[in-house]
Amino acid sequence: MTDTYQQDGQNLDHAFDGVLTRRVLAFVIDYMLIAVLLVPAWVILFFFSILTLGLGFMLYPVSFFIVAGLYFALTLSSERQATPGMQVMDLTMERDDGRRIDFSIAVVHVIAFWVINSLLTPFLLLAGLFTSRKRLIHDMLLGTCMMRASATYR
Repeated sequence: MTDTYQQDGQNLDHAFDGVLTRRVLAFVIDYMLIAVLLVPAWVILFFFSILTLGLGFMLYPVSFFIVAGLYFALTLSSERQATPGMQVMDLTMERDDGRRIDFSIAVVHVIAFWVINSLLTPFLLLAGLFTSRKRLIHDMLLGTCMMRASATYR
């Protein structure tokens, strides 16, 4: 089996050049955006907590996971199949079978990233140095890969 990635007979090996570096930078951009999104979420949660006589305050510890999970799931399953950070860094996520990333795959992808990252930090990124197509562990488990958006066509 060859490591050459092809899309409709077109060799796309160049689509994986610099993906790991771009992926790390996209991660930083995305988490800065999530930090900004947390502020209005906390304001909404504050008023919700008042309406529920304080029960809503129990959602504050998990508010990051809710906002970040929705952020990644909605953006990865969008038409561009990329988060805003990934778009800035010219990245897109593709499935091995050629189908679109749907909402459920995007949710499982972010949960798998968080779980594997909490267990294997920083070895999660080291896997990308030794795998074909610069794939990380959760990419291999879910049958996805990250590639340069400018190298593909839609």
